[in-house]
Amino acid sequence: MKIIPINTGYFKLDGGAMFGVVPKSLWQRTNPADEKNLCPWAMRCLLIDTGERVILIDNGIGDKQSDRFFSHFYLHGDDSLVKSLETNGYHPDDITDMFLTHLHFDHCGGGVIKKEDGFEMLFKNATYWTNKAHWKWAIEPNPREKASFLKENLQPMLDSGQLKYVEEEGELFPDFHVKFYSGHTDAQMIPFIKYQEKTIVFVADLLPSTGHIPLPYVMGYDTRPLITLKEKKEFLDEAAENDYILFLEHDYYNECCTVTKTEKGVRLNEAKSLQEFI
Repeated sequence: MKIIPINTGYFKLDGGAMFGVVPKSLWQRTNPADEKNLCPWAMRCLLIDTGERVILIDNGIGDKQSDRFFSHFYLHGDDSLVKSLETNGYHPDDITDMFLTHLHFDHCGGGVIKKEDGFEMLFKNATYWTNKAHWKWAIEPNPREKASFLKENLQPMLDSGQLKYVEEEGELFPDFHVKFYSGHTDAQMIPFIKYQEKTIVFVADLLPSTGHIPLPYVMGYDTRPLITLKEKKEFLDEAAENDYILFLEHDYYNECCTVTKTEKGVRLNEAKSLQEFI
């Protein structure tokens, strides 16, 4: 099995929105903001090559929206989805399974590309995985999340015939288990990957960065913050007890981390690259 980080680029989001009720004087210690109160964030994906399957977890923001849309997010960096795949020896046609933790535009936008006569799937040979509860949540969005669920990302997936649903928690592929979490958005899917004797967890928006490890540090974007608190506590306790490697999709500074239990609760243990951990 090969496990490879796929960097799709960076963007900026308001620090206050990313840390909710936590004062800037606290969150800026780990995530300093610019003069507009914006912090940089990664859109880091993960490729798992089992020899039989080539699985990609999330695919970034893509490039098909308008200049006005992208002006709100200050895209920067030299990385892109296709470029990163090619750098690591893969072509979009090699992907057999496109696993989507959830359908916010910064997680699924790269999987659909715009053509002169409409849209098509970037990964022509892949099954695109979501789940029924989250799909319904995305295509019938609440006003709070409506701007994050874009029709041009969703409808082509359905029209392509490549969309398939994860029916329940548990093993989706060998050594690839899925759990659902509903604090950030309904039925976000978090994959747990067994690699040798380790467990790597792609934490997506359950834990956007090491700066979000303390329990009250919950994003303003989360639809059910009290559920996030409960889910995060249970997950971090489990992660500390089992020495999980947490793969961080949005952390600008850290690719992965582990956590440990302290008198103040679960806290950061180590932060380093995936390669250094495995």
